[in-house]
Parts: sequence; C-alpha cells; structure tokens
Amino acid sequence: MPSILVLHGPNLNLLGLREPGVYGTLTLDEINQQLTTLGRELGLDVRCMQSNHEGALIDALHDARLWAAGVVFNPGGYTHTSVALRDAITAISLPVIEVHLSNVHAREEFRHHSMISAVCTGTISGLGVQSYLLALRGLSEKIRAAAA
Repeated sequence: MPSILVLHGPNLNLLGLREPGVYGTLTLDEINQQLTTLGRELGLDVRCMQSNHEGALIDALHDARLWAAGVVFNPGGYTHTSVALRDAITAISLPVIEVHLSNVHAREEFRHHSMISAVCTGTISGLGVQSYLLALRGLSEKIRAAAA
C-alpha cells in the first residue's frame, strides 16, 4: 500500500477557530480524518503532520523521500516566501501537490505568487477541504499511472 505524506504548514493548527469565513469551520483533525478515510478507500496509507516551523517542514519533506510515494502540501504563509521549501521539494523527487483551502488569487496581492507552484506536480486552491481531497485523489492516480 503506497504511503502519502499530508503536510500542513503554519497556523493550520488553528483551523476551525482562525478566520472561519476564509478557511471554513472544520478543524485540522477533522480534515486529517477525512483524508485518512479517503486514503483507505483509495488503498493509500495517509500520514498527516503539521508544523509552524519552516525547518520542521523541510525535515518532513526530506524524510518523506525514504518512505512516501507522494506529498499533499499546504505550506500556508510559507507559500509566498520560502525558497528553502521550494528547494526541498525539488530535492526529494516525489510528486507534490500544493493545496490551499482559500482561493489565494482572490485574496491580498502578496498571496498571488507561490514560490513552490513551479516545482509541484499540481496546485488546487479555493475549494476548502475538497482541495485536499481532490489533491489526494489526483496523487493516487498519478502514483498508479507511474506504477503501470
């Protein structure tokens, strides 16, 4: 059974409390539960991790290259600032799908540019929890196609 890392960046631990009009009312635990359930249905072992620290996110990406078939990644605010996360994604040679709960292009101008999109397999944003679920489905298809 292929393993997938779902990696959540800074402030996502406050989902359900933080700006529910922008990010929704689901908690991170509820999102992780939906991802784990869908993963089982798709024949994937989904492992979820959240950190507010850039270095911990980089370490998780580096570690994933040893056990994961791919990554679903919401880098939060680091999306717009982190060359280091971009370099980590490039270094691990795994398919990575960037996700965002909100439509970053309908928000403040500084959120319109992603430092990591160009090195990701795909990007899904603006669909709330469905962004994550669609990313997991897409990653599952990509992994299965590569194995065929």
